[in-house]
Amino acid sequence: MSHANVLVLVGSLRAASVNRQLAEAAVTVAPEGANVTVYEGLAEVPFYNEDIDVAGTIDSVEALRAAAGAADALLLVTPEYNGTIPAVLKNAIDWISRPYGSGAVSGKPVAVISASPSPNGAKWAHDDTTKAVGVAGGKVVEDAALVIGGAFEKFGDRHASENAEVSAQLAKVVADLVNATKVLVDA
Repeated sequence: MSHANVLVLVGSLRAASVNRQLAEAAVTVAPEGANVTVYEGLAEVPFYNEDIDVAGTIDSVEALRAAAGAADALLLVTPEYNGTIPAVLKNAIDWISRPYGSGAVSGKPVAVISASPSPNGAKWAHDDTTKAVGVAGGKVVEDAALVIGGAFEKFGDRHASENAEVSAQLAKVVADLVNATKVLVDA
């Protein structure tokens, strides 16, 4: 595969969040031949409800499913809210997992990145996100993971992409995720 499409879903809706910065930085450190796109529109997706799922088309849901379906891999970037995954990210996983077994996430390589101002780096949210997307059918790439604690201290008033250490770690995660798409195609 000479080209890989990676869709990034961000668990924070705040425009200047550290996790949003990491998602934006992932776009800039992608290896040659990879197209990394940050998904816009999670705020418009309603909470998952099977009644509305089977009732008909919801434009925001169809757009999310189409973007996830067209992607070769998913990169999930999550903060930690009250010790777990943010509702917006869990909701996105719920929608793209349906119908179960053949949803847009099914069988796709997935990497999870978490960042928090706390020293634990949103580890609980990272673990819960990894669990949720794995149960949903994604193929979690364990080597393509990153947990960043003390994010405010690391970035200060600079963008995440301006931290050389974080950029190098992020570049490795994205490269490992892209390589996982090649493994699936070659298998």
